[in-house]
Amino acid sequence: MRVGLTALPIVFVVTLAAASPAAAAVVKLDIKGIAFPPTKVWVKVGDTVEWTNKDFVAHTATARDGSFNVDLPAGKSGRAVLKKAGAVHYYCRYHPNMTAEIVVRAK
Repeated sequence: MRVGLTALPIVFVVTLAAASPAAAAVVKLDIKGIAFPPTKVWVKVGDTVEWTNKDFVAHTATARDGSFNVDLPAGKSGRAVLKKAGAVHYYCRYHPNMTAEIVVRAK
């Protein structure tokens, strides 16, 4: 009888673990050399992209579709949560030649 009580909680815990959704990721990108390296990244819906500006001048990460606009003073970081699937092209408002793409995949 004691074996049955011990097995029940283990089955219950395994069931909860299998049913819980995967946690969203934080993708960290460093801006340096007046560029967004890498120029293309892949994330999932709900993930957060965090840019850290390692340059000595201010930048932005501005989505062409208007889904985010992150100000990035020199030496600072900023974040955006990607909420829908698809390709998001972004650029720096101060340096329009700085461009990159985030491909957001459904979960």
